[in-house]
Amino acid sequence: METKGGFYITQIKQLQERIFERLLLAAGLELSGGQGRILFVLWKKDYLTVGEISKETSLAKNTVSAVVDGMVRKGIVERTINPNNRRETIISLTEHSRGMQQKYEEVSQQMNELFYRGFSGQEREAFEGYLARIRKTLTEEEGRMRN
Repeated sequence: METKGGFYITQIKQLQERIFERLLLAAGLELSGGQGRILFVLWKKDYLTVGEISKETSLAKNTVSAVVDGMVRKGIVERTINPNNRRETIISLTEHSRGMQQKYEEVSQQMNELFYRGFSGQEREAFEGYLARIRKTLTEEEGRMRN
């Protein structure tokens, strides 16, 4: 059985990231795809550990750590020691990154409109349902592989 779903998903992801980064830059936001994903999670719930961010973004912990390093240098996020567990580092937003949220959401809306251009509401719902099923299957398999 030859299928192209995974190949298409990879290509779509690469194209989407390049276009999204260009739209962000045009809006005055100099962010990579990984930085945007981390900010998106922190805008929903601030003060998270690297592990929590990793889980929410599906990025590996070492990737999150490396991306956060760059974000700290740019003043986008801060790292602090958890006062309740000194071995744990908390990642939080800065005033600078809080001020970026509205522009980021506007660019995200542009990207959504582009992504679903030509789709009916029913097609969009079906497509997202299929993707959710694939993600669930892969997440479950990854969990089994860790055990």
